[in-house]
Amino acid sequence: MSDDHTHVQEFFTARAADWDAKFPDDGPAYAAAVAEMGLREGDRVLDAGCGTGRALPPLRAAVGASGVVIGADLTPAMLQAAVRAGRDRDGQLLLADVAGLPLRAQSLDAVFGAGLIAHLPNPAENLSELARVVRPGGTLALFHPIGRAPLAARQGRQITPDDLRAEANLTPLLAGSGWDLTSYADEDARFLALAVRRH
Repeated sequence: MSDDHTHVQEFFTARAADWDAKFPDDGPAYAAAVAEMGLREGDRVLDAGCGTGRALPPLRAAVGASGVVIGADLTPAMLQAAVRAGRDRDGQLLLADVAGLPLRAQSLDAVFGAGLIAHLPNPAENLSELARVVRPGGTLALFHPIGRAPLAARQGRQITPDDLRAEANLTPLLAGSGWDLTSYADEDARFLALAVRRH
């Protein structure tokens, strides 16, 4: 396991137990972001870096009982918190790294990634791996329940020009990884970038 993975696991392991309590009001933002993905009954969707599984209930509601919902995370403590919250009823939980997913090529219709991009050790390669498992024309949603400016303020930092979530940086990063950015919103209340997997 690389140092990047160790750092990510240590960061989230230390925060897993009270993660949901720290951000109790994010549910509606997750549901709204999932609604914008345009998922249909029976779709197969991955929550990449699912954490405590806050996106799993709205993803399950969107794809229905006939759909497939998978929540993948690198940190066992986060998946354990998802189970304690009962979210394993809404999707299959998988201990996995987005750098090498144990999923067949083009086996999914969509990927949801909340707060994901800031924690990717190799964003271009990792986004390419997400493209590998999604069918052509499938959707990627990169989401955060608050926008870039308030998130930076919360973390005691300034937004820098090299921020991967800036539209000018994200568009070519996605394009080089097999995705076309179709929608971009960076508001105080949320960040949501939607992309479509190239044919």
